[in-house]
Amino acid sequence: RNEDSSSSGHCLVLSRLANAVTPLWRLPYQEQLQVKYESQRKILQTLASRLEELGIDAQQPGGLCCPLQPVVPSPIINGYRNKSTFSVNRGPDGNPKTVGLYVGTGRERNIVCVKANHLENIPSKHKQVAQCYEEFICHSPLDPCILFHEGGHWRELVVRTTRCGHTMAIITFHPQQLGQEVLATQKALLKEFFTCGPGAVCDLTSLYFQESTMTRCSHEQSPYQLLHGAPHAFEELLGLRFRISPDAFFQVNAAGAEVLYQAVGELCQAAGDTVLLDICCGTGTIGLSLAHQVSKVIGVEVVEKAIEDAEWNAAFNGISNCEFHSGKAEAVLPQLLASWEDAQPLVAVVNPSRAGLHYRVVRAIRNCRAIRRLLYISCKPDGEAMRNFLELCCPPDPRKKLAGEPFAPVMAIPFDLFPHTVHCELVLLFTR
Repeated sequence: RNEDSSSSGHCLVLSRLANAVTPLWRLPYQEQLQVKYESQRKILQTLASRLEELGIDAQQPGGLCCPLQPVVPSPIINGYRNKSTFSVNRGPDGNPKTVGLYVGTGRERNIVCVKANHLENIPSKHKQVAQCYEEFICHSPLDPCILFHEGGHWRELVVRTTRCGHTMAIITFHPQQLGQEVLATQKALLKEFFTCGPGAVCDLTSLYFQESTMTRCSHEQSPYQLLHGAPHAFEELLGLRFRISPDAFFQVNAAGAEVLYQAVGELCQAAGDTVLLDICCGTGTIGLSLAHQVSKVIGVEVVEKAIEDAEWNAAFNGISNCEFHSGKAEAVLPQLLASWEDAQPLVAVVNPSRAGLHYRVVRAIRNCRAIRRLLYISCKPDGEAMRNFLELCCPPDPRKKLAGEPFAPVMAIPFDLFPHTVHCELVLLFTR
């Protein structure tokens, strides 16, 4: 009976993880798309209502702010993720060095770390690297770092893969009070394990190590140390080759990204004399894939290493009409647009994180008369992006220094880049 109870509890915790990470996994794919369509429809209804509160008549049939197209499906449904982040914590069986994903909440004090082997959105290669990392730290005399103030060292694992066959592993380690000699020993053991030991089955093309005393740490705060292999991974999109640094943003579903970028190119309707403004450009994927349509691409990105990748990507692919600027968009963009000649048409594409665009970015876009067409790509349109939508569309407000003519939403297209989850990318086209 104890064995039956243990097996039942194990199945329950696996189901809890699947339901938390991939809540639509039980539904046939067409039903998943319908669920997502309905959620996006409610978001557009909310936006229409919020615009009406501002005195803007944006009601379309169905109470939407603009026409909503069907959800564009992902070309790949299972194992599509090219990046996975695994935590280290106590598992359901009590193993404090379990490598997986969290179930539970801190408030309930019932957090456990569950292996992700059964999740349908994570590829087998990622699961293999996670299993090998767990094997390594279980044989290590050093403790896991579950709570910073309680000590311990072994922390997060990030796995990045590409369709070119590259596998990058990034291990985060809390140094605590360890000396450089001990750290060097741990790095040597990691390298040996993944190149000559049991972890060699993972066939890593890059192995990185980062010493971090913070929850999240950039390369500038604490450099990624290459222990083995090539410094970058490479991916191919729409006939172009892209270099990817450890912390550079890249769409998590490469096949879905190709479909998304092709549609963005069509929606831009950019003529040969148009300049494309690519805000939050990452490694330059959107701008570079559309460079042949426009006279020039200007990219802005906060991650310095991503800008280095973007510049390399442009040079490698023989694209010479691109320039990239490193820094926060709210600092860089107002300077770029302050002296822009209205005679030179601009199309803007923004692809921010879930935090949305800084208000100064929206203000710079609003106040640049040359921008008549704007594509906003949002992974969470019901979050901070909703604030951006309202700022783009509200009447001019001298108090907020919003002098420019307002935009209006004219079309919305959802793209399913995240099968089995409730998320999708919403592309909203604004014009004025």
